[in-house]
Amino acid sequence: MTNPITYADAGVDIDKANTLVSAISRITKQTKRPGVIGEIGGFAGLFSMERVIADMQHPVLVSSTDGVGTKLKIAFMLDKHDTIGIDLVAMCVNDILVQGAKPLFLLDYLAMGRLDNRRVEAILSGIAEGCKQAKCALIGGETAEMPGMYHPDEYDLAGFVVGVVDNSQIIDGTAIRLGHRLIGIGSSGLHSNGYSLVRKICFDHLKLTLDAYVPELGKSLGEELIIPTRIYTDTVQGLLRDLPIHGLAHVTGGGMVDNIVRIIPQAFSVLIRKDSWKIPPIFSFLQQAGNVSDLEMLRTFNNGIGMIAVVPESVAPEVIERLTAMNEPAFLIGEIIERREGSERLAWG
Repeated sequence: MTNPITYADAGVDIDKANTLVSAISRITKQTKRPGVIGEIGGFAGLFSMERVIADMQHPVLVSSTDGVGTKLKIAFMLDKHDTIGIDLVAMCVNDILVQGAKPLFLLDYLAMGRLDNRRVEAILSGIAEGCKQAKCALIGGETAEMPGMYHPDEYDLAGFVVGVVDNSQIIDGTAIRLGHRLIGIGSSGLHSNGYSLVRKICFDHLKLTLDAYVPELGKSLGEELIIPTRIYTDTVQGLLRDLPIHGLAHVTGGGMVDNIVRIIPQAFSVLIRKDSWKIPPIFSFLQQAGNVSDLEMLRTFNNGIGMIAVVPESVAPEVIERLTAMNEPAFLIGEIIERREGSERLAWG
């Protein structure tokens, strides 16, 4: 008879996974907020809405799911995994903030070729840090060991967030009018978009390594590329408390070209003034190194603007002043204009 074959022989170590439970529980406790019921370890996460919706007349749940994309490749190459979870939270949470929602809880999905407890703890610590920045709880998730599906030293990461907003406070762009101003809120860098083009330029074309010092950036390439995505929870909620914000756009894949028009009523177009904000050095470096056209830059990267607020002209100076007081780079980058028949939804001035 042949020796009995176990699941571990197939590449899945259940015992190793079980040893992670206490570490995961310790990490998720850091993100606990009112509404969380129970601890990690059940079949599902529990969250009570009672206290959260006490002051709302018609609460509406808002959800989003996303991943980190090929920025994960940078984490693999650097063997640095303690910030990529912040990117995950940001990509999910920023998408519900633009509807006026307050984030409540997040669940993650982590699939690895080979379970590495050190790496898992680093990834989850980053997710927990992102949740703390976003003011939401990490109430559950899934860590899967999938040999043969992923390279032993690689993984994939996805998240799912739920928030809530009173129906009367939903931001959907319907209040946007002619003459409203666009306020650009600064990004922390590349965030989590365009990394396939980044890798093409930096590694295939320039033949750079991540430890290469880039004078234009004032740091190594790896230090620049791993900077986590900015989470805008405090910023957006601070503005919404007492200022009329009629539209918000999270600038992700598609850049300004695709994202801002998603929230603008069909009767209007958007005029963006290209020289109205300070573009971080990483974008100029990539454009010059790859001979990338202006349009390709604007439809691939955030180019230094991670979030756009649409506000009445009368309050635009106060919005910028408020953002500046919150240490957020803020710029008056454009306005809502009349849409002429057959014209593009987005114009550049």
